[in-house]
Amino acid sequence: MSIYDYRAPSPALREYVKRYQILGCEFPVSMLELPIKAYWPRAENCLTFLPRDPEKIENNFDGNLIESTRSRLQGQYSISRNIHVGRDFMVFNVVFQPGGLFRLTSIPLHELTNTFADAEAIFSKEIKLVNERLSYTKYYTEMIDIIESFLQSLINKSKKQELPIDKVSRFLQANPNCASMDWLANQACLSQRQFYRQFIERQGISPKLYARIARFENVMKAKNLNPSKGWPGIAYDFGYYDYQHMVKDFIEFTTITPTAFYNASARGPEVAFGMRETY
Repeated sequence: MSIYDYRAPSPALREYVKRYQILGCEFPVSMLELPIKAYWPRAENCLTFLPRDPEKIENNFDGNLIESTRSRLQGQYSISRNIHVGRDFMVFNVVFQPGGLFRLTSIPLHELTNTFADAEAIFSKEIKLVNERLSYTKYYTEMIDIIESFLQSLINKSKKQELPIDKVSRFLQANPNCASMDWLANQACLSQRQFYRQFIERQGISPKLYARIARFENVMKAKNLNPSKGWPGIAYDFGYYDYQHMVKDFIEFTTITPTAFYNASARGPEVAFGMRETY
């Protein structure tokens, strides 16, 4: 049985959490080479749970495998990763709204840029109990209640209010081509310098780089939705000056060309059971 479930959190959590991504599959022993997920940069910060087998992470195809902890806080990435999954594959990914992770932890997000931290080192006993409960849970739908209870406890303790910059960051995530930085700073009721500094604190990277990554994420999902469409047409659809400018983003974010990365992404675990990320 395979699991591919993207869903919204309960209404009480939506100010902080954008969505859940829940994937799982137990690969047969006869499958000698397990799938590898080529994970492109996305405009997001996450809390990831691994209730079954551990994963190993390889940054930018560098051959250096880093074993993940059973739950991890992931900062904003501007580089691609190869994620080597286990045979009993299960991942429960909590994708935060812009500013949500900062508000819950008070961690300056630039400290987590292009890396992850052991969630147990940050949340201690509470999340250790969550990890234990998840490891004994048979049905993934039961995991949702466990994780939502934990997230609600964090929200109850949080003293940081949503600010205009968080709403502006959401707008930028959804509309990466449509606004100048001057206008965004104005909408956040901040000077340009304040906007830049607070954005890095709350998101981990500069607003311009964040917008580029959000557009890049949309490019990959559009290609997955319409594999037969050529790269030049996709570059045009998403506001690149020309195809070569899009290639430049691919080289910066993944180290390889669009076609090479798309082919690498075709080895992901979700592709093994007939799915591709399109939203």
